[in-house]
Amino acid sequence: MKTDSPIKPLPFLERISYASSDAAGQLIFCVVINYLLIFYTDVAGLLPATAGTILLIARFVDAVDAPMWGIIFDKTHSRLGRSRPWFLWLCFPFAFFGVIAFLAPNLSPTAKAVYAGGTYIICSILYTGINTPVTSILSALTPDPRERVVLTTYRMFGSKAGVLLVNLTLVSLVAWFGGTDKKLGYISTLPIYGMISIILYLIAFRNLRETVPDKQKSLPIREGFAALNGNWPWIIIFSSCLCFWIAFISRVSMVTYYFKYAWHQEKLASLAFSLDVVSLAGIFLLPWLCKWTAKANIWAWGLVGSVLCQFIVYAGAVSHSLPLVFTGWVAGIITSGIAMTLPFSLLSDSVDYGEWKSGVRAAGLLTAIGTAFCVKAGAGLGGAFTGWILGATGYIANAEQTPRALQGINFGFIWIPALFYALATVPVLFYRQFEVLEPTIHADLEARRAALKTSVS
Repeated sequence: MKTDSPIKPLPFLERISYASSDAAGQLIFCVVINYLLIFYTDVAGLLPATAGTILLIARFVDAVDAPMWGIIFDKTHSRLGRSRPWFLWLCFPFAFFGVIAFLAPNLSPTAKAVYAGGTYIICSILYTGINTPVTSILSALTPDPRERVVLTTYRMFGSKAGVLLVNLTLVSLVAWFGGTDKKLGYISTLPIYGMISIILYLIAFRNLRETVPDKQKSLPIREGFAALNGNWPWIIIFSSCLCFWIAFISRVSMVTYYFKYAWHQEKLASLAFSLDVVSLAGIFLLPWLCKWTAKANIWAWGLVGSVLCQFIVYAGAVSHSLPLVFTGWVAGIITSGIAMTLPFSLLSDSVDYGEWKSGVRAAGLLTAIGTAFCVKAGAGLGGAFTGWILGATGYIANAEQTPRALQGINFGFIWIPALFYALATVPVLFYRQFEVLEPTIHADLEARRAALKTSVS
């Protein structure tokens, strides 16, 4: 956006509180994304194909639960707001099921798979319920697209802080609590993250306020889906984000396998995860970059850069150069961080576009499907693809891998992400034509709200 906005920026306390809402979710979900697959195979004792299938089944559930949550959010009408109260209502059950997903009880193989699938699916459903409001509330906090970018930047700082805390402490805490008993280590560590997560969600609930007028008391289901009809900005965001998260999750879920078996240095996985904090370098510059050029351009650059970084990792692998592998890994963290962050802000703009085009403001439905579904579908499909590849290439947990199994690990770590980052770039090339409409949309919606307020008074 290149036009100045007269709207007053939100206070620092609200910006930090918004950041805490995503930090809270990452304290649980980061463990799920980064460590659940290897926990299933190397700690709980599930076969890789079984673990991959569990992750895929959960995605079929998401096909139902994401739009259902969106409908529920759009029908929510309380004195606390539409999105904000869900931080209070769901923080305890989400933390509880995030903890017991890593319990790994001693059961028969079938019962163990059922337990793993059941707890993961419930945790995943609750994550949709509590994470979607983090995005849907953005359009209610401010009508200013520029301030939304700033808030999204704060949000990603909070997200990365949560990820960094997990990556810096999880392995050490598991070892400290459990020693050689990793089951004991996990079930002793996860409650700590759960308690911190609850506190951060309550901070967000306490300090955030939904201030953008919303006169819809309870949005009918059919009208909610009308906001999707012809909403091309949302369609572009959804299709790109789905491919992005498949790439991203495939990449991170294979990190431990890659360094443990390809380089025989498992501790490097913790270092690689911890380096996620460098993504803040690109995220920090986003508000300035969005003043300098179109958001669509920055988004596309982040995705193309992520593809190129996978080739750098490949060059390091074939030349047996660990520094080159980490160069590609770190550069990819920065580029993918940019590509990850912008859509969270753009989704609020797509909510405005839907209201402008159809007269219906369906923030809950659009953000539930556009963010939570994409993140979890990417987590499931990315994890399923890599799990199946491991199974198909003969991976055996905690053993020396065959050359074929190592090829599978390399393929999942390097080429699946490269492919899906490239696919994610394609729809972004069409976003610019809708971005230029934002000043007009903002002005028209403000005029409509002012007219409505005058008629009511």
